[in-house]
Amino acid sequence: MAKGVWFVAEQRDGALRKVSFELASAARKLADALGDEACGILCGSGVEAMAAELGKYGADKVFVVDNAALEPYTTDAHATAVAKVVKDNDAAVLLLAASAQGKDLSARLVGKLATGMATDCTDLKVDGGKIVAIRPMYAGKCFGEVVVSGTPQMASLRPNVFPVVESGKAGAVVKVDVALEAGKVKVVEVLKEASGKIDVTEANIIVSGGRGVKGPEGFGILEELAGVLGGAVGASRAAVDAGWRVQSDQVGQTGKVVSPNLYIACGISGAIQHLAGMSSSKYIVAVNKDAEAPIFARADYGIVDDLFKVVPALTAECKKLVG
Repeated sequence: MAKGVWFVAEQRDGALRKVSFELASAARKLADALGDEACGILCGSGVEAMAAELGKYGADKVFVVDNAALEPYTTDAHATAVAKVVKDNDAAVLLLAASAQGKDLSARLVGKLATGMATDCTDLKVDGGKIVAIRPMYAGKCFGEVVVSGTPQMASLRPNVFPVVESGKAGAVVKVDVALEAGKVKVVEVLKEASGKIDVTEANIIVSGGRGVKGPEGFGILEELAGVLGGAVGASRAAVDAGWRVQSDQVGQTGKVVSPNLYIACGISGAIQHLAGMSSSKYIVAVNKDAEAPIFARADYGIVDDLFKVVPALTAECKKLVG
């Protein structure tokens, strides 16, 4: 009989990503509701030392596959390792992050495990011993409840949505050996972004700019506001397509889906594709000269004015608050 609520932790450059703790906490909550164990899977090279930390956030056990072939990340190697652990332990539920890596890995795992998956979930609950996943549909216009009939029941969780809850204990670490053959893909080079830059998917505060910023130089005032608030800078597809920002900053249906506590949209009209990527933000502030811009229909607070006057004024006031 399938057992356990399992999750796949993510690590990068020798550190666990925040979404790993969100997954551990979500797994713990589900496991408690089912009267079962919460177990993590951590893959990489030289990662055993960080595995026990996942226990602090709810993992009863953390299964570690430590192999040089798992660094850097490749789909083939990681999918093989995770699938082996899941099959050997007959996992009932498997959670992953709806991150770039998680989306890539989960698609391969669905095939290897011959099951289904609910993607980009914003909530989970237990009903009749089954996991019910709540996820946005039709570009965020509504939410649906999904039950995966296969085993394991798979779901990917939207980053920065599920709360991180410390359980205060250390999880047991179980080392697992998996035979990994040379994959079809070889990573030749990894080009990293500037250090210290916050990924928009993990930021609690995001200041985004769109076509109304008028050019790459216009993002300077957004960078300043984000710096004062300790946040990240995002961009609409129009700004990215124009070459004003790099693609990794793009927020929207064809970019990154974000869920910060505060999202400040500057010069963004609010096309449905953009709204689909940020509508789960806790608070949305819109700054736009056009009072009829669709973004105002989703905003908690709206300012109808020139962003080049409003943003510097906001930055000045925020500086006073943060001292």
